[in-house]
Amino acid sequence: MTDKREILRQKKLFVLDMDGTVYLGSKLIEGSLDFLERLRTNGIEFMFFTNNSSRTAPFYKKKLESMGCLVDDGSIITSGDVTIRFVKENYEGAGVYLVGTDLLKESFAHGGIKLTDTDPDVVVVSFDTSLTYEKIERACTFIREGAHFIATHPDLNCPTEDGFIPDCGAMCAMVTASTGVEPRYLGKPFKETVDMIKLITGRGNDEIAFVGDRLYTDIAIGVNNGITSILVLTGETSLADVERSQIKPDFIFDSLFALGQIL
Repeated sequence: MTDKREILRQKKLFVLDMDGTVYLGSKLIEGSLDFLERLRTNGIEFMFFTNNSSRTAPFYKKKLESMGCLVDDGSIITSGDVTIRFVKENYEGAGVYLVGTDLLKESFAHGGIKLTDTDPDVVVVSFDTSLTYEKIERACTFIREGAHFIATHPDLNCPTEDGFIPDCGAMCAMVTASTGVEPRYLGKPFKETVDMIKLITGRGNDEIAFVGDRLYTDIAIGVNNGITSILVLTGETSLADVERSQIKPDFIFDSLFALGQIL
C-alpha cells in the first residue's frame, strides 16, 4: 500500500473519464466530488476527457455543474476536439462529411472545419444520437467514392443509468460491413489524444495518470503510451473482465472515492 500511495502521489495530473467513472447518465457516482476535492486540497491538477463525442465541452460543463461539480471549459476535452485538431493538421482545407449531432457540427464549424454534404474529402463518424439511415447511406457512398474514413473514437457501447447503448464503434462497424473500409480511429486509446493533453497541460508521461472504467480505451491509452493507468469498477469493467483481458491496469479501485483514500 505504501508503494502504491507513493507512486500515485508523484502524479501531477489525473485525466478522468466521465461516463462510468465520475457519473452514470445524469447521476453522480457516490464519492466523486470528494475525490476531486482531495485533488484540489493536495494541489494536484485534473482534467476530464471523454470519448463521448455527441456533446461538447460547454455541455459537459453545465452537466457537471448540475451535479455540484464546478469546472471551466478548459478542463474538459472530448474525442471530437482531438478529431478537429487531427483533421486540421492532416487535411487542411478538406471538405468533411460529418455523421454527428448538431452540437458536434457546431463545434467542427467553430473549429474551422469545412463541412459539406456533397463530394467530401473526408468522412467523420462520431457517436451520433441523431443517426439516420440516410446519414449512414451517404457516408458509405462517399467512402466508396474515395473519401478518407475517420472515427472520433472506437467505443462500441455507451454506459447509461439503464444499461448500454450503441456507440461510435458500433456505428462504424455498420459502415465497415457495407464498404469493407476500416476507419482511422482517434480519441482514447490513441497517441493523438495523449499529444493533445500534453500540449494543453505541459505535463510529461511520468506526471500523468489516466483514470477510467474501460480496459480498451481508458486503460489501453496508458498501457500503449507508457502512462500510469487506473481502473475504477463503477462502469463497464469487472474484475473478471480484467482477468480475461491482455490489457492490464497499473491499479484497480472500486471507485474514485476509494482512489481518493490513497491520496
